[in-house]
Amino acid sequence: MKTVAVTPTRAKAAPPQAPRRHTRPARPAARTTVSALDRGLALLQCFGDGQRLLGPTELARLTGIPRPSVTRLAATLVAHRWLRPEPGGDRFMLGAGVVSLAQVFLAGLDVRAAARGPMQALADHCAGSVYLAMRDGLEMVLIEACRARSTMLTARLDVGSRVPLPNSALGRACLGSLDTTARAALLEALRVARGPAWRALEPGLQLALAEYARTGFCVSAGEFHREINSVSVALVDPRGEVLAFNCGGPAFVFTEERLRDEIAPALIEMVRTIAADIGGRAAVPGAA
Repeated sequence: MKTVAVTPTRAKAAPPQAPRRHTRPARPAARTTVSALDRGLALLQCFGDGQRLLGPTELARLTGIPRPSVTRLAATLVAHRWLRPEPGGDRFMLGAGVVSLAQVFLAGLDVRAAARGPMQALADHCAGSVYLAMRDGLEMVLIEACRARSTMLTARLDVGSRVPLPNSALGRACLGSLDTTARAALLEALRVARGPAWRALEPGLQLALAEYARTGFCVSAGEFHREINSVSVALVDPRGEVLAFNCGGPAFVFTEERLRDEIAPALIEMVRTIAADIGGRAAVPGAA
């Protein structure tokens, strides 16, 4: 059997949007924060998909922190295992200390244990990928990923991958599940962050939000990545945290008609089952 992989990149479908992660200026320190810690965290936040090795000059450019300060901060982070130096080079990568914290964080998410089995079953049934994500700022970060065992024709996102709120199905489901006040605040933050690109993003997002209000699911058809279609449904956990589940894959397999007619009902049923198991609720019309 010939193996074919469809690998999403972080590039967005037309119309083009402002690139992400090219700059991440250090946030101004509030009176209740420690500026040195703010700067150290700003360095760590520069690392991500496509930016796994960064040198002092790159970190200074990305954060706006002077290069000498970057060098001292990086040395401190290396000493505490948050960063580690590149063997034989002058760049840095994330260290084992970050992994240890991530494991503690993920272990505290009870929903992952309850969701893993149903997610894998749905992935195998539809021969696609099923993801679970939570919001982090203006993005969604994946905390669980399941792929069909029977095919290699799947999307290549993984735990820790990030997708944008306005044009991914995961982000749209999260927004659609929020109350009016919280949603309005996030939409305003997106408008400011996206700048001129917002004018092109907003119409599709508003259509998706209207669909979510009617049906309990929303679709992203080639809007996050032109080769990938997916559908998402949100869940509110017992603490009130909004999570979103997603199912999809290559656009020529996961057509919009199939997503709405076949995949969405199965996804809603899966989310309702998981919600009942953990004491949460499916964020869909008519849910208890």
